[in-house]
Amino acid sequence: MKSMIINSCKKWLEYVGVILFTIHCSLFFVSCSKETTEEEEYANWQEKNEAMIEQWASNSAFATYKTYTKDQTTAGKNSDYIYVQILEEGSSSICPMYTDTVRVMYRGRLLPSKSYPEGYVFDQTYAKDFSWKTANALDFVSSGLVDGFATAIMRMHKGDRWRVHIPYTLGYGTSSSTSGIPAYSDLIFEIALVDFWSPGETHPSFKTR
Repeated sequence: MKSMIINSCKKWLEYVGVILFTIHCSLFFVSCSKETTEEEEYANWQEKNEAMIEQWASNSAFATYKTYTKDQTTAGKNSDYIYVQILEEGSSSICPMYTDTVRVMYRGRLLPSKSYPEGYVFDQTYAKDFSWKTANALDFVSSGLVDGFATAIMRMHKGDRWRVHIPYTLGYGTSSSTSGIPAYSDLIFEIALVDFWSPGETHPSFKTR
């Protein structure tokens, strides 16, 4: 009887071992497959993004603004600037400050890649085409945004809507982010500035128009 129990236990342990080994192998191959897919999706990604910065810098149709983190009195590298297309102009004459809270509508995407010819959309507050009436808005403190986004916000007026091209050095840099953004990713944001206010002030919750 004792021998039968021991043999049964051995068979059970061998069975469990096979299952665990199978799971381990499956996870290994899934992981490898995912890494391979990402490599194919973003092949030569750093080179593509660096080349795009040079294209933006040579486009005379773009307005350029040097990152607020750099000396504004001297010329910088191409990667020190954001490149802006003005889509709509507001009527306000003042801009948010570094410590202000801003209320924005936005869509952020990457450069075109294998599966995303218009660029992978990694974050957005509206779907389909932009509309002031139906788009959602979120509140942020300017100082908590990536340098390129914050630089744009501090140049915008209430009612402005811009398409902002941000070099990876003013975005998430050489590290990948939790939003699915690979390292060395330039960012393209469409940003609409709904409102902003200073520390200590409060504004009602956002409602679509």
